[in-house]
Order: sequence, then C-alpha cells, then structure tokens
Amino acid sequence: MTKADDAVECFSKGYSCSQSVLSAYSGQFGMDKEQAFRVSGAFGAGMGRLCETCGAVTGAFMVLGLRYGKVKEEDEPAKEKTYAKLQEFVREFKARNGSIVCRELLGCDMGTPEGMKYAKEQRVTATKCPKYVRDAAEIVERLL
Repeated sequence: MTKADDAVECFSKGYSCSQSVLSAYSGQFGMDKEQAFRVSGAFGAGMGRLCETCGAVTGAFMVLGLRYGKVKEEDEPAKEKTYAKLQEFVREFKARNGSIVCRELLGCDMGTPEGMKYAKEQRVTATKCPKYVRDAAEIVERLL
C-alpha cells in the first residue's frame, strides 16, 4: 500500500483530510498515529471548518515541516528549503486542482449553515476530498 492509499483509507474511516495526510507519514518521523491525529485534528475542513486552506494541504505542510523544518536558531538554509518545498507543493497541487482553498475546492463554505447543508446533500467531502488527500500525499511523496 502506498502512502497515498494509506491516507485515503484513513480519510474513508472518518479522519479529517489533515489527519489522513499527516498520519500516513508520521511513522517516518518518530510520531505515532495518535500524536499525528491530535496535532493535525484542528486543521480539517480548511482549518477547523473555516474553509480556508485545505486540510490535505495543511497536513502536507506538516509532513514537509517534519522533514525539512528549521530546528536550530542559526539554520536559515533549512527554513528557506522548507519554504521552497512548500511553494513547490502548492504549485503542483494548484496545477492539479486549481486552488488550495477549501471552499473553492468544494464549491461551498462548510462554515455556514447553507454551505454545510449543500455539502451534506451533495456529499462533497465523500466525492471530492479523497482526490485532494491522494494528490497531497502523492506530491509529498515526491518532495520528500
């Protein structure tokens, strides 16, 4: 099973998009799945159902931060590399999907009653989000 398959399977079990992407890679960085679920739990549905940055994207950012992130005060090259990887990720995700903004990807704002009603009626998270989770995990895999 690929990391992308693992992420999509996790999403199908009811975890958020951010949790699904981060947890697929967590073991590589000494983080167990429970820790991954906790740290990324607030980022689903565009960051706490605010429908801002897609949770699959923020989950991917966390994975890239774990791999490339600055950990020493003087390590500016690590910071620059991290930002470059994130920008490359965003370019590819946008090329595949047109946006990194949850409400634009889903065609509704789940932070409003109307948007939530539409999302449920149209099953947007079941029909659209698995692709975003897979895309995020595939792009991360290439960037690691």
